[in-house]
Amino acid sequence: MTKRAIHSPQTKLFVLDTNVLMHDPTSLYRFEEHDLFVPIMTLEELDANKKGTSEVARNARQASRMMDEIVSANPQDIHAGIALRGPSRELATGKLFLQTEAINIALPAALPTAKGDNQILAVVMHLAERFPERPVILVSKDINMRIKARALGLDAQDYFNDKVLEDTDLLYSGSRELPPDFWDTHGKGMESWKEEGHTYYRVKGPLASNLLVNEFLYQDGESSLRAWVKERDGASVLIETLTDYAHTRNNVWGITARNREQNFALNLLLNPEIDFVTLLGQAGTGKTLLTLAAALTQVLEAKRYSEIIMTRVTVPVGEDIGFLPGTEEEKMAPWMGALEDNLDVLNGTTGEGGDWGRAATRDLIRSRIKIKSLNFMRGRTFINKFLIIDEAQNLTPKQMKTLITRAGPGTKVVCLGNIAQIDTPYLTEGSSGLTFVVDRFKDWPHSGHITLQRGERSRLADHAAEVL
Repeated sequence: MTKRAIHSPQTKLFVLDTNVLMHDPTSLYRFEEHDLFVPIMTLEELDANKKGTSEVARNARQASRMMDEIVSANPQDIHAGIALRGPSRELATGKLFLQTEAINIALPAALPTAKGDNQILAVVMHLAERFPERPVILVSKDINMRIKARALGLDAQDYFNDKVLEDTDLLYSGSRELPPDFWDTHGKGMESWKEEGHTYYRVKGPLASNLLVNEFLYQDGESSLRAWVKERDGASVLIETLTDYAHTRNNVWGITARNREQNFALNLLLNPEIDFVTLLGQAGTGKTLLTLAAALTQVLEAKRYSEIIMTRVTVPVGEDIGFLPGTEEEKMAPWMGALEDNLDVLNGTTGEGGDWGRAATRDLIRSRIKIKSLNFMRGRTFINKFLIIDEAQNLTPKQMKTLITRAGPGTKVVCLGNIAQIDTPYLTEGSSGLTFVVDRFKDWPHSGHITLQRGERSRLADHAAEVL
């Protein structure tokens, strides 16, 4: 590669670390007009990680295939850089450079050159010296790698393209408090009617264009309102009042909503028109309990779904417990403590019948709940099922897509999670699959989201969540 080959000082030269390609194989096309440089060590590490059936191995193979496509399109340009415009179908307009020469640069003695990371740092140092007028930036998802690069006086940054939001405080919460003067400013020409126990309002006004479909609206005070947006047509919106699940006559498998957001959540979970629900909230806000209560009611009483399927990412918080004996269901059992705890609560609410009645109900409930591992989800289609994805914050956007696309006709998918509790390396609150789907599904008429605010587990749990 000659000095002439990389000449345009206004575009940046990004050096890719292996973990970026293994995190998002399409990252090769995500740098717009800037150029990319892939060191030999990155290719070596991709090669070392390509075997197996894990998500990382799959991504490593995908990244290698994409690079092969790019290189085989223009093998003669490998020294001068291969234009990405064609292979990326106009998504990227920069060039891809592969390391075509041995680079010997003196690293500080404390950095052993046998380590792959340090060899990549040597390449960045070499490029920074060779093109002093151009920004040369290392892109890595490894925090320590970025710290080392900066300690050596090199530019380094995280891979931002998969981040849905820079600040999770901006994440859509699913509900909005109406201003006190809402009816004064939006009441002109308002239509209102009652239908099947719900009141409908069609309103126009300045706020109407900002409201999203299935967004919850509330107003406290003497004329309190609990409603949600059903349709939006330009400057007018149709608002429907909610079913009050806080009242015991509307109990769901013996459970009633204890606060405003739980009521919103139950309206989403029990509405057959909503195919996809996301519930966010810290520990003890009732995500799993509300979802299971709604699922059991609709499977056993309304017969809307044939069975409940529950799955979650198996990321241990402490040390792993080694291989587990038994069937897929039995292997998943230690991860499903949350399910068992909630079933105990729900089973206690089934009313009379004594111990025999309770035991029979428990067996009936267990027969309708299937526990599945994420590893065997590819190629499946779930028809008429109630699919619950627990701890969804530990999924990458790609895994989330794999799971949600399993839904066949009549299936409802519910994602539960707490983005403050991510246990997977390389995932942050901004790049978690849960954040991704909340952002992408908002305003779709068949999906809904609510962030549960108040803990209802116990005063001890609430205090712990605040002070620890």
